[in-house]
Amino acid sequence: MNNAIAIIGAGVAGLAAAECLRSKGVKVTIFEKSQGVGGRMATRRRDGLSFDHGAQYLTARTPSFIDEVRRWQEEGVADIWFDDKLVGVPGMTALAQDLARKSEVVFGQQISQLHHDETGWSLETEDDSDARYGKAKYGAVVLAIPAPQALALAKTAGIDLPELERPVYAPCLAMMLAFEQAVPSIPDRLLPDDPVIAWVGRNSSKPGRMTAPETFVVHATPEWSRRHLNHTREESGDLLLEAFYELTGERQKPTALMGHRWRYALVEEALGQSCVWRDDVRLGACGDWCLGPRVESAFESGVAMAEQIINAGKS
Repeated sequence: MNNAIAIIGAGVAGLAAAECLRSKGVKVTIFEKSQGVGGRMATRRRDGLSFDHGAQYLTARTPSFIDEVRRWQEEGVADIWFDDKLVGVPGMTALAQDLARKSEVVFGQQISQLHHDETGWSLETEDDSDARYGKAKYGAVVLAIPAPQALALAKTAGIDLPELERPVYAPCLAMMLAFEQAVPSIPDRLLPDDPVIAWVGRNSSKPGRMTAPETFVVHATPEWSRRHLNHTREESGDLLLEAFYELTGERQKPTALMGHRWRYALVEEALGQSCVWRDDVRLGACGDWCLGPRVESAFESGVAMAEQIINAGKS
């Protein structure tokens, strides 16, 4: 049997699964459509500025993730921001980069089609830009991407994963702001009771970040994000900036303003199991949508996926 495994998605779940499998001697290749790892544990860098525009922080409660976070702290890629909330250093992406350090990650490859037969799995890329991957064979495939995307990709191979219809997501429209002058009137963290804005975080207050210029990340509420999801970034950005001014009383014009659309941002209803595995075809799926809207949930789901594959190989 071909024991090589393809993992689609280089977010926390896919990276955790890959590292666990690699530590057991399994050959793994990760395919990522973007040019970086981490998924929503992301850091945007532009013109000397840095913003954690996805996950703002993480917590650790389970023994395995506590051990991982402790290692990150010892290696200097994680630090406490406030209370028990930790962040990556110098950005949230640093944690994903550490997880990926020993993995083979193929960037810029959007997998559009899966093919399965008695010899195993093969992958087809969106633009068929690299024929090597279409010719390669894998003994198993893991879909470490949002549930709706995993469901659709599995169907390209004629395989239905009905469990993946159950998780419910909320989108999030994010705004990144930089100000030339200090903004002491705004707290480092703000969770307002507001119909438009759910979160304001002073990104420059996090450990390992530049303290000047002042940088903020603003997340819109799920309801507002749903209503404005298909607006242009300029339209939603203008509306969010006005809501930010109204909420904070600040009127300083930003020196930089960027927006981002997270279509699958917040897991509102999780599957309630650690991962999904079809042993008959050796196809799995994992992600935070399995256990809940936390970085730790994605990590635990990825580890559970790897353990499921390893145990299946013993039977």
